[in-house]
Amino acid sequence: MWQPEIEAGPAPFYERLVHAIASDARRGILAPGTRLPPQRDLAFRLGVSVGSISRAYVEAERRGLVVAHVGRGTFLRGVSHPVPDIPARERGVQQGRPGMIDLRCNTPPPVPLMQELDRALIQLQQRGALDPALHYVQGTGLMPVREAAARWIRESYGLEVAAENLIQCNGGQHGIALAFSSFCAPGDTILCESTTFYGAHVAADHLGLRLHGLEMDAEGIRPEALDRAALETGSRMLFTLPTIHNPTTRTMSPARREAIAHVARRRDLLIVEDDAYYAYSLRPPQIVCFAPERTLYLVSLSKGICPGLRLAFLALPPALPKDRLIRGIRALGYCPPALGALIFMQWVEDGRIGAMAGAIQEEASMRWAMTHAALGDFMAVPGAARAPHAFLPMAALEAERVRARLLRAGVEVTPPEASAVSREADTGLRLCLGAPGSRDELAAALQIIAGVIEGRGGADRDGIV
Repeated sequence: MWQPEIEAGPAPFYERLVHAIASDARRGILAPGTRLPPQRDLAFRLGVSVGSISRAYVEAERRGLVVAHVGRGTFLRGVSHPVPDIPARERGVQQGRPGMIDLRCNTPPPVPLMQELDRALIQLQQRGALDPALHYVQGTGLMPVREAAARWIRESYGLEVAAENLIQCNGGQHGIALAFSSFCAPGDTILCESTTFYGAHVAADHLGLRLHGLEMDAEGIRPEALDRAALETGSRMLFTLPTIHNPTTRTMSPARREAIAHVARRRDLLIVEDDAYYAYSLRPPQIVCFAPERTLYLVSLSKGICPGLRLAFLALPPALPKDRLIRGIRALGYCPPALGALIFMQWVEDGRIGAMAGAIQEEASMRWAMTHAALGDFMAVPGAARAPHAFLPMAALEAERVRARLLRAGVEVTPPEASAVSREADTGLRLCLGAPGSRDELAAALQIIAGVIEGRGGADRDGIV
């Protein structure tokens, strides 16, 4: 059985595997006509996901190295050309392939914002307010920015938050890492939904923390599962996305949020409430409303306004000590960046941020309607009138097969295993509706997805229909 030697390097794993196939073919280790190992077998032996192997096989076929036969497998072609190098554009940061429609990145749908950016910069310059962008910003962020954030949270989220209890973060991911690292030690367990935001996986893994997935129902975390896991694991932190959960789109009812807060209080849990998608929802009361003394409430501009500003705010319970968080700020980035924060402040002060958010929500509604019309019953029913992502529930193996077919057909989606925390995880495929640059591109992707799910989209790499 062929065992490839995968070179180390910053390029994505699938690219390094393609290079190994080409290299071994060139050196005669793989003869023309050799059947490559089934995806699942090779994934097990290399300790990677099936999705990574699937993508490598698709890329190898695109480059003419292999050919796939339905029901038989993937076979090496004759190789007479030089070994293809890893493309320079894919050294380091992974990007989508040319011609592919990429539905992996959960961003707000594109609307024209450049004019708003220009206007804000001109206004800041005229006011003489750009100077902080050239210097270190100490501590928890500029007070005028945090005052603007308190106003924005009050007007957009319905929460009264004191500016002095806000910490300016370099995006939502920084806020999650800051909360995890400030209140957990290596080896600690963090409770979360059985399938959760991929960024929480990354932060926990980097910090040496364990995620413990909790059983979910149609509303999200079951309170009894939280109570039982808190007792059994000794965990002191819960990370949750109660509104338009990523990836399943579920939303907790007010009663469920209150029940979660009650368990957290009884078990002395600190709650990190990630409310990245609140603007897309019917705006239920947040968990922080039921447990203000123990909830770190995280809001971000990345999912509802502009991801490029890298700006989020962590609202702290008034009595929570800030010293560990301030040390964390210094350790993870030394200080909050100022330029994007000043632009945000200007948008809040002149009232433009509301109009920008409205335009994004309108586009999101149109894209959601398109997706529902194309996929209908295949989609999970979201806990809101719309969502920036759709979830297609299906068994784990079927999700892997569908993803492989989509990859061959020109659509990339998030690997199904990226969000799973436990064996009880709700499995399926997430579609990020804001990622395509236009509605036409999204429509093309939806047509392909519908065809693949309905059986009109071909076969897997290993010939499994």
